[in-house]
Amino acid sequence: MHQEAAIRPPLILGHRTYGDITADVAAPIENKASRTYYLLLTIASIIALYGVGCILYLISKGIGVWGLNKTINWAWDITNFVWWVGIGHAGTLISAVLLLFRQRWRMAVNRSAEAMTIFAVMMAAVFPMIHMGRIWLAYFVFPLPNQFGSLWVNFNSALLWDVFAISTYFSVSLVYWYIGLIPDFATLRDHVSSKWQKSFYGVLSFGWSGNAKAWQRFEEVSLVLAGLATPLVFSVHSVVSTDFATSLVPGWHSTIYPPYFVAGAIFSGFAMVQTLLLIMRKAMNLEAYVT
Repeated sequence: MHQEAAIRPPLILGHRTYGDITADVAAPIENKASRTYYLLLTIASIIALYGVGCILYLISKGIGVWGLNKTINWAWDITNFVWWVGIGHAGTLISAVLLLFRQRWRMAVNRSAEAMTIFAVMMAAVFPMIHMGRIWLAYFVFPLPNQFGSLWVNFNSALLWDVFAISTYFSVSLVYWYIGLIPDFATLRDHVSSKWQKSFYGVLSFGWSGNAKAWQRFEEVSLVLAGLATPLVFSVHSVVSTDFATSLVPGWHSTIYPPYFVAGAIFSGFAMVQTLLLIMRKAMNLEAYVT
């Protein structure tokens, strides 16, 4: 029996030229923000200020304000830390794995997913400092020179493991994200009309020319960073899980936590990427591109 494979559907819907695509994608940056945007920004700012006020109250009074009196439960700070790190893993994982497998449809979601990773990891780094109780002494977990000479970090502390894990993952993810943005900055540089915007995007794009050699170097660097970022996703959350697995708290001292945390992080991160893209797709009129 003869059977032919179905034709792969187009990545971009509609008959759009490269100029149309550039204009549609750059429109949210060039156009003025709507009243709805400012309303939502105001609401989000109020919520953020309320959160900052709660953290300041916590710092002034101590972590006893949580009222946690159950010795087998973990408090608000570490729970939030695990959640932020978890959703931060999926962005880089989606982009890196799809790049390694040469899936072109990643171009519709990779920038947003990588940006989500950057901001999620930045938020996650705040909560271990809150967990310490004395946030003004948080720099003690870094291997910094000090006046005590022989005083060094405690390598047996799970907090120090988190510092190395988060800083490594954040550094690789940030470079990977920015490298991917260089051609986009160059496109905006050539598209905008304002002189200061052209200069601004010109600096960010590092003088990108778009010739064949530049694209070859771009793909080589992207593949190397994707190869580094993919195993980091699994190793970083395995390190985070040891915060719990290496403790002697009943019910937590178990070897199942590294794969359990990695699986949970991937599922929650994928869900967050989908949630954000559904909102962005509708709000920025990108239905033809995020398909």
